[in-house]
Amino acid sequence: MVIVTEDVKKRNVSRLFTPAKIGGLTINNRTVMAPLGLVSYSDDQGGFNKNAQDMYIRRAKGGVGMITVGLIGCDYVDFADGSVPCAIKNPLVFMNTSKEMLDKIHSYGTKAICMISAGSGRSSFPGASKQKWAPSENENRFDPKQIHRAMTHDEITHMIEDFVKSAVICQQSGFDGIEIHAVHEGYLFDQFAMSLFNRRTDEYGGSLENRLRIVTDIVKGIKAQCGEDFPVSIRFSLKSFIKELRVGGMPGEKFEEKGRDISEGLEAAKILEAAGYDMLNVDAGTYDAWFWNHPPMYFNKKGIYNTFGAQVKEAVNIPVGVAGRMDDPEVINDALDQGIDLIEFGRPLLADPDLPNKIKADAWEDIRPCISCQDGCLARLEHGLPFSCTVNPATGREAEYRLTVPLEKKNILIIGGGPAGLETAWISGKRGHNVTLMEETSELGGELVPGSAPDFKSNDRELIEWFKRQLSNMGNVEIKLNSAATKKDFNDNAFDTIVVATGSKPIIPDFGSNQMITAADVLLKKTEIGNHVTIIGGGLVGCETALMLKKQGKDVSIVEMRDDICGGVGKMSFANYQMLKQLIPYNNIDLKLNTKVDSVDGTNVIVETSDGNKQTINSDTVVCALGYKPNNIFSDLLSTSGKETYLLGDSRHVDNIMQAIWDAYAVAKDI
Repeated sequence: MVIVTEDVKKRNVSRLFTPAKIGGLTINNRTVMAPLGLVSYSDDQGGFNKNAQDMYIRRAKGGVGMITVGLIGCDYVDFADGSVPCAIKNPLVFMNTSKEMLDKIHSYGTKAICMISAGSGRSSFPGASKQKWAPSENENRFDPKQIHRAMTHDEITHMIEDFVKSAVICQQSGFDGIEIHAVHEGYLFDQFAMSLFNRRTDEYGGSLENRLRIVTDIVKGIKAQCGEDFPVSIRFSLKSFIKELRVGGMPGEKFEEKGRDISEGLEAAKILEAAGYDMLNVDAGTYDAWFWNHPPMYFNKKGIYNTFGAQVKEAVNIPVGVAGRMDDPEVINDALDQGIDLIEFGRPLLADPDLPNKIKADAWEDIRPCISCQDGCLARLEHGLPFSCTVNPATGREAEYRLTVPLEKKNILIIGGGPAGLETAWISGKRGHNVTLMEETSELGGELVPGSAPDFKSNDRELIEWFKRQLSNMGNVEIKLNSAATKKDFNDNAFDTIVVATGSKPIIPDFGSNQMITAADVLLKKTEIGNHVTIIGGGLVGCETALMLKKQGKDVSIVEMRDDICGGVGKMSFANYQMLKQLIPYNNIDLKLNTKVDSVDGTNVIVETSDGNKQTINSDTVVCALGYKPNNIFSDLLSTSGKETYLLGDSRHVDNIMQAIWDAYAVAKDI
């Protein structure tokens, strides 16, 4: 008799690989690639460039049941010219590039629908808005001095017509359906749906039915032109989580919703179903609470939209899909148990294009984890760059970064087992080189080891374990722990190529005390921590260490000489930045900005404020988190060696995990 353990039951997601229907469309399994902003994935005529095509085709090969391509724009929208593909700009080019992509997607048995967007309205990043319009006059979400004007009646009707025209072109291009980027995330149509931003007195304002009229008119128009059986989905945020303008409600926080609350959201869902929508793609949040739509690691849980999707499913009779870090068997089963029809993957499919096939094969440990940093995806979009992935640099450049077999197999020595060293070893090993990796400590991971200590950084720990598993399965890769490389190893004639990835070391200024400890000492539990802790430095490491200590019941202060944490806006994904910035006061962490450390007397910190006053912060423990500097201990050998040598990751230039991995991939793919 075979005994099925509880763990095996939890991992069994066979239901995920049964067919599902959306209107007249049948898909082979219930996995969906969620829509993503195609910034800089357009050619100059509004078609899909080769990178966009290759990226989607690769995900179809990975076994996903349906891909939501886009977002794309219409001619008459609020995106900057040429920033995303556009069906109307040159329909022939759009159809040709679509067909080239869709023929290959369909050959894998994968369906594809296309998401059309009206743009951002008052949620646009300054400088990214072409029209500067909104439902009514409103301040820009990011710059209150920038005012968005109310759209005219003619502009609204023109936009509705453009959406219908775009849908017809998408159908003629071979797409299997359409998704409307609408009552979602605080984009333009979502602003129309919320009374907070819509103060119109015509038929597009007032009642909920009127505020939804644009999107109900669009689906009626599409159905009239494309036929009742042509599926039309809608992106739908059930709850806005707007505590105040530009301030999001925190998970578990009780607050008065200023945007759309759940009760109104459920009413809206019924109106959308009655209008003719065939599916609701459900999440929560707005640009004012952007971390809800793009959940950072600080949520410390996956499947955050399951509850919202289940509530919508009880209110409607059409299929419901949810995303929200669904790459976990328990989360998937929880969603399916609650009647949710489709499981959507966005970032996890960027991290691992073979995610569906690996889930189907029960190879969960081989799935390369998304670490929710959003540096490779969302942060790049914010800067007008095409999204990619921190842990998978080939995302969005599949052809350019395709791995090839080298003409000559080499013996490669990698010094350092942090992210740059691990990525170099993995890519070099995959290509067939013989690799020896030397790590001076007893553990692989480098700065990822202390960095993954907080409970909300568990995905970083998963990444280390993923690297370990992949490398352990390679017969041509040898890992040597507790092995500090020396000049002798560097010059060993057995090695053709030397890669130095020795990482970084903390910056510790002389503040006059020998009792300071580093953030790594705290994270690795190398020393006992008192009840009153002062952290010098309000960067990412300092803030995340503060959060971890606060959860342990410590009284924590952060001293930061600048006027903001983490270098301010633009230094990291805004969703991560916004949530972290709100978590500091929400958790009663004392943040002292514009405050400079004068000296440290034992464990008491003497600081100088912006007005020149000095004060003493009494504490039991002082933690220095002032950043890192390269630990390039082989600089003289690198400059004089006659061998093929490379300096990668933090040992070359201190940055983030993405830069270390991208550094390594760019070099290792060509060795």
